[in-house]
Amino acid sequence: MRELFETTPSDDPIAAARRGARPALRRRFYDHAAVDEADGRYSITLDQKPVRTPARRLLTAPTLALAQAIAAEWEAQREAIDPAKMPMTRLANTIVDGVADSPRPVAAEIEKYLASDLLFYRASGPRRLREGQAAHWDPILAWARDRFGANFKLSDGVVHVAQDEAAYRAVAVAIPTDPWRLGALHVVTTLTGSALIALALLHGALSAEAAWQAAHVDEDWNMAQWGADAMALQRRAFRFTEFQAAATFLGA
Repeated sequence: MRELFETTPSDDPIAAARRGARPALRRRFYDHAAVDEADGRYSITLDQKPVRTPARRLLTAPTLALAQAIAAEWEAQREAIDPAKMPMTRLANTIVDGVADSPRPVAAEIEKYLASDLLFYRASGPRRLREGQAAHWDPILAWARDRFGANFKLSDGVVHVAQDEAAYRAVAVAIPTDPWRLGALHVVTTLTGSALIALALLHGALSAEAAWQAAHVDEDWNMAQWGADAMALQRRAFRFTEFQAAATFLGA
């Protein structure tokens, strides 16, 4: 299965989609996917044999619910195994192989988003777009201010605005250290362009639906004005499956 799930923590979702769309899919070779518990860890098994990651480590999960969700992806495969339809397995592989041994670089990348977060940069117009940004983004900034005492500066347009280091450092302490939540938080951050959206989702200040909407205020406004592009919608649908998987990991 190594060739099916070659991933890295910094994978571009579009590149992953292209890999997942490869025509040569491996035929399903097992009858039943299940979960085996040992020493407080939950391993995914195929016909009672453990699944291994691309780096040949055991594919395990920290909770039964999460392991069952991953096993369900394997069980849902039919004649062939399609990695494009297994976002939780791909994310689990990434965490086990790429995040567990080196969590600090992953956390550092999330911190970089805090210094130039999507929510800081507001459109200069038109008015309805500005109102949409304010409606979705201001409550998240208010949460960060109330929860962490972090006051962030806003900017019109894309001109960089330097934040007080104390502000984003105050929020950075909320970045989890355990690899499963850290890896999932990284995915949400990169898919939304906002560490604040990701952290608000992690801490229950946003629902997954609200987080996704907040991340796409600009895109939704543009589509409403100019129409939707089929390829763009396809890419967005793929990103949404990645987002849902990461949100499930955060909730579990």
